[in-house]
Amino acid sequence: MIRFIVIGITDNPQPFFPPEVLEIIKNGKVFSGGKRHHEIMAPLLPTDAQWIDITVPLDAVFERYESLSGKTAEHSIIVFASGDPLFFGFANTIKRKLPEADIVVYPTFNSLQMLAHRLVMPYHDMRIVSLTGRPWHEFDRTLIERAEKIGVLTDKEHTPSAIARRMLDYGYTNYTIHIGEHLGNPLLEKISSLTLEEATQREFEMPNCIIIDSCNLPNSWFGIPDNQFELLDGREKMITKMPIRLLTLQALDLHKRHVLWDIGFCTGSVSIEARLQFPHLQIEAFEIRPECKAIIHENVRRFGAPGINVHMGDFLGCCDVIATSSTPDAVFIGGHGGHLKEIMSKVKDVIAPDGVIVMNSVTSPVVEQMTCRPSTRQLWNEACEELGLHQDTLLRIQLNDYNPIEILKATIKPFGRQGVNNG
Repeated sequence: MIRFIVIGITDNPQPFFPPEVLEIIKNGKVFSGGKRHHEIMAPLLPTDAQWIDITVPLDAVFERYESLSGKTAEHSIIVFASGDPLFFGFANTIKRKLPEADIVVYPTFNSLQMLAHRLVMPYHDMRIVSLTGRPWHEFDRTLIERAEKIGVLTDKEHTPSAIARRMLDYGYTNYTIHIGEHLGNPLLEKISSLTLEEATQREFEMPNCIIIDSCNLPNSWFGIPDNQFELLDGREKMITKMPIRLLTLQALDLHKRHVLWDIGFCTGSVSIEARLQFPHLQIEAFEIRPECKAIIHENVRRFGAPGINVHMGDFLGCCDVIATSSTPDAVFIGGHGGHLKEIMSKVKDVIAPDGVIVMNSVTSPVVEQMTCRPSTRQLWNEACEELGLHQDTLLRIQLNDYNPIEILKATIKPFGRQGVNNG
C-alpha cells in the first residue's frame, strides 16, 4: 500500500507551515507536485529529495508512484497541491486512481475561500463550479437555476473574460464579477470587482478564480408564451404549443432522465423548455432544415438556455456518432419527414434500456382522407408493433380551434408482455 501525504499550499513564495508539517518535509525523501509548486517549495526540500513532476498524462505519473511503492516503505510520497487538496484537488485524483492508498491531507484555504476573505463576503451559500478542464454544463446550470452567488475555478480556455461574454450572450447581465489573481502571493495578488461588460475588455493573469453575484435576478420561465419565440417563416403552426410542450416534458419523465434527444427541433421550443425546467439534462437537438439553425440560436439566447447541442443534417446519418458519447434515455420526435419508422428503428438501437420515446400526433381525419397516406398515428402504431415497443395510454387534448393532439409514448416492451395499447 502506498502512503501519500498531501499538503496544500498557496501562491505565497514564502509559505508558512505548522511545525508538524515542517517536520514531515524535513524527513521526506520523495516529493511531487506541479512546476509552480516545485518553484515555491524548492528552498525547503532536503538536499537529497527526489521530485516527481505532476504532468499529463497522469497515468505516467502514477506509474512512477507505484514503481516507488516498495522503495518507500518507510517513507511517504509527499505531494504538494493548491489550496485544499480535496476541493477539486489532487487528493481526489489519488483516491480515484489508487483507491487502496493511505492518504493524509494537510489543507490550506482554497482560492475561492481566499477570494471571499479578501472581499469580506460570506460564502456558505455560494454555488461552486469547476471549469478547469471541464465543459460549460454545470456553470450553465447554475445560471439557469438563478444562483445568486457562484464561485468558479477557471482555466486558460474558461477565462474570466470568456465567462463574462457567455453570460452576456445568454442574457445573464445582472451580475458583478469579482476576480482574484495570484491569490496568496503578496507581490502579485490582485482583486478586481467589475461589471460583466468591463470584464470582457480585460485580460487576467493565471492562476485566477472568480465569484459572480447578484441580488436582483429576473424570474425564470415556466411555460414560454408561443408568441415570444422566433418562428420558422413566422408560422405559428410550426411550433409545439406551450400547454402541449409542458405535457410532452411530463410524458418524457425528464426529472429522472440524463440525456434528451429532440429530433426535428424546428424552433427549438421543446429543447429550450426542457433546458430551463430540467437544467441537469444533456440535450442533443437535431434538424434537417438549414434555416432552423439561426432560429434555435436566436431562441436559446432570447430565453437564456445555453448548453443545447445543435446538430444539422439528416438524423439517420449522424445519430450513431452522437450516441457514442451521449446515449439518450429520453427521445422526443418533433418531426420525421416521412421517415418515422426508420427514425424509431434507429432510436431503439441507441436508446438506454429504460428509455422513453414521445411524439405528438395531430388528429385531422379530413387531411388524412385528402392525402390518402397513412396517418402519423398509424405509422407510430405499426413501428411500435414491429419494434416490440410498449405504448402507454395516450393523452388526447385540443387547444382552442386547433386540431386535437395525441401525445404518444413508448418504452421497451416489458419481458413477456404482448400487444400494443392504442389508448
